[in-house]
Amino acid sequence: MSEQKTLQEQIVAKATQDEAFRQELLSNPKAAVERGLGITFPQGTNIRVYEDTPDIVHIVLPMKVQSGEPRELSDAELEQAVGGAGGSVVLANDDGERLRVSASD
Repeated sequence: MSEQKTLQEQIVAKATQDEAFRQELLSNPKAAVERGLGITFPQGTNIRVYEDTPDIVHIVLPMKVQSGEPRELSDAELEQAVGGAGGSVVLANDDGERLRVSASD
C-alpha cells in the first residue's frame, strides 16, 4: 500500500538523493522546490530550510490557532495531516496567511 508523500517528505527524499538539490535548497529554498518538484508558490510565500548538525537540532511547531483556542480539524485538514491529501499542501506566509500550494501537472 503506497501513500502519497507530503511535500516535506518529498523535499527531504530528493535532498537525500541529490546533493546539488540539497545545496540549492539550503541557499535558495523557494527556487529549489519550485524547480526541483514543479511546484509554484504564491507571491509572498517564504520558505526557510535548516540543516541539523551534531550539536543543533531544529524543531518546527505547527501554526498557532488564531483564537488561541484548540479547535477540531476539518476532514480535509485531518486527511492532509496524515498524508492523504493529494497534490496540494497548505502553508503560511510570514503574516500567518494560509496559502494552498498545488503541484503542477
